[in-house]
Amino acid sequence: MTALRPVPEHIVRPPYARGAPDPRPPLVKSPEVIERMRRAGRVARAVLDEVLAAVAPGVTTEQLDRVAHDATVARGGYPSPLGYRGFPKSLCTSINEVVCHGIPGHRRLLDGDIINCDVTVYLDGVHGDCSETVFVGTPTPAARTLVEHTFQAMWRGIEAVRDGARVNAIGKAIEQYVKPLGYGVVREFGGHGIGECFHMAPNVLHYFERRNRQKLQAGMTLTVEPMINAGDARCALLSDGWTAVTRDGSLSAQFEHTLLVTRDGCEVLTLGDDPRPFFQRGA
Repeated sequence: MTALRPVPEHIVRPPYARGAPDPRPPLVKSPEVIERMRRAGRVARAVLDEVLAAVAPGVTTEQLDRVAHDATVARGGYPSPLGYRGFPKSLCTSINEVVCHGIPGHRRLLDGDIINCDVTVYLDGVHGDCSETVFVGTPTPAARTLVEHTFQAMWRGIEAVRDGARVNAIGKAIEQYVKPLGYGVVREFGGHGIGECFHMAPNVLHYFERRNRQKLQAGMTLTVEPMINAGDARCALLSDGWTAVTRDGSLSAQFEHTLLVTRDGCEVLTLGDDPRPFFQRGA
């Protein structure tokens, strides 16, 4: 494991990177905070696009971490994962059976792998968070199908977001789409509120849970980020304390956007200029 990458002194750090407690901001954001969230979301999307463009057979996840770190700092942001509860890197890289929170290292990408790259940027006092799963070289048919369905599952969840809806409508929409396909919806990890804090209320489960009934309000910001397993939904945590893998060794895929709840739906803050997933671009 390499040392923490340095961040220039002029870059504003989140509280946890300065040894300070997290703030306790209101769930409904002010117009000024929402505008800052839009900027952070645009930067996170731009950084993610740079990282995904660097994915290729033979590239190490450490190299992808360098791309994410440098791209974030070049835009005046702080890479939110760096130092968060001890996480040692600026990017999460989750390959094949890794569900989430994979730590970049010396693993070289192989033709046929799938990899999720998860970028979060702290800019102007708020976080923007997004991720995508992409193919390394030529995917197997099963991997391609899983990734395509996971992307659609995310959008089913996003379409359930609106002022007055219950949070569990998101998980219900995702689960209703995924279960008939024979896939497992990960329960150990979910989406979350986001803003001045990296993780805050509401807790966004990607499966239907009757008790997950918090009502969404216009002005709230949150992530929808389903993790879908080709087999068993259950996960196991590796000894590094971060890397979650499928218990049965099956493939796992994930997509994520940061959203602003609006009166008639939601605004996707991390969509970028090209709304297509990276695996469809140039096709």
